[in-house]
Amino acid sequence: MKKNTLLISFLLVLSSVFTQAQTPFAHGPLKVADNKRYLVHQDGTPFFWLGDTAWELFHRLNREEADKYLKRRAEQGFTVIQAVALAEFDGLKEPNPYNETPLLNDDPTKPNEAYFKHVDYIVDKAAEYGLVIGFLPTWGDKVFKDRWGKGPEIFNSANARAYGRYLGNRYKTRSNIVWILGGDRNPRDNSQDVAVWRAMAEGVQEGVGGPDKALMSFHPQPNGTNGGASQWFQQDSWFDFNMHQNGHCRFTPVYDNISVAYNKQPTKPTMDAEPIYEDHPVCFNAKDLGTSNAFDVRQYAYLDLFAGAFGHTYGCHDIWQMYSANRPAVNGPHLYWPEALELPAANQMQFVKRLLTSRPILDRVPDQSLIVENNLNPADRIQATRGRDYAFVYTSSGRPFTVNPGKISGQSITATWFDPRTGKTKSAGTFPNQQPQSFTPPDSGYGHDWVLLLDDSAKKYTLP
Repeated sequence: MKKNTLLISFLLVLSSVFTQAQTPFAHGPLKVADNKRYLVHQDGTPFFWLGDTAWELFHRLNREEADKYLKRRAEQGFTVIQAVALAEFDGLKEPNPYNETPLLNDDPTKPNEAYFKHVDYIVDKAAEYGLVIGFLPTWGDKVFKDRWGKGPEIFNSANARAYGRYLGNRYKTRSNIVWILGGDRNPRDNSQDVAVWRAMAEGVQEGVGGPDKALMSFHPQPNGTNGGASQWFQQDSWFDFNMHQNGHCRFTPVYDNISVAYNKQPTKPTMDAEPIYEDHPVCFNAKDLGTSNAFDVRQYAYLDLFAGAFGHTYGCHDIWQMYSANRPAVNGPHLYWPEALELPAANQMQFVKRLLTSRPILDRVPDQSLIVENNLNPADRIQATRGRDYAFVYTSSGRPFTVNPGKISGQSITATWFDPRTGKTKSAGTFPNQQPQSFTPPDSGYGHDWVLLLDDSAKKYTLP
């Protein structure tokens, strides 16, 4: 009898695990949190955005390859995959692996069912792995070709609305979709571009059955400290959260860009949707500046998040274009995409997520007043963020710093060093919360970045 009871208990646990695996979005689709700073599921469960830019995913990978890519990114802790329906690399004329193109006669009002069935497969496979698809209806060169891009420019307000309505209706039952307009283009100084994007947004809303059922943003090009996409759309009701692109150079003061958007009204969540990619020619100049490394990527992640971003998107030069042997490399030679899945920073992003989710997410705010050395240059930047009873301080080059007292609750503070390269922790002692306290990281220099965790000792938080 006892054996039967144990067997039944085991089967119930196994059934529960299986059910959870089959319903990764049991908490519901995403929405903006009540405090307008973060994203949560429909039941209020916090959501941490750790994205990857897989722009050519729908266009260049077959189903077996897509499955391999999605499975590995899920294992590495990613939560969002950003991909484009009408892709950059001649996405209207170059067929997908099944010899299908997305539109009939380049007409946005005539989508090709066979092409979008492949997109359906990838969206649904992502859901099985618990991944959100940051869905871009089109790359921006189909609206505004500018100095590069294959184009052609096929959109106007009328067909953009129709195309948005088609996509919204097609994916209205999927819980793992977040809509991203823009596609690496800033609207020109005219009303036409903005009108096209607004029409597409309205079409998506109509297709899904209402504005409250389509979580939406806009992916721009870099635009300095103008606040990312908020420069054009902050007041638009469809624009739920803000995105930045900071280009592919080292030591850009990203924290200033994030801060500008963070402080705009009405309050909306903000994040960096395209920072410097791993293995990318720095400032598109590999000859003089080399290619980006894991530290370049890590630094952007921590500075972004501690400056007020609600989440972060990683990127890899080999992954976004899904580079393989049978196609030319863009901007120099690269690793094939399956190899690039294991680049150092891609695996180190799980430590970012582990740290940020180890403490209450929704009450975290940026706070440079926490530290004395609060305005250093980008290479040595020290950035601070805190909740009510904890704080994180990131030092880009391991420079020592001084923490001001009383910024979080507690009579005493427990301090811990967190290594962004390995995710390992090391005790930094316990200190009174009534006087300034100086901290010196375990080591310093280029690539020796550290995070200091400060906890109200009474909370007895577990280490990440």
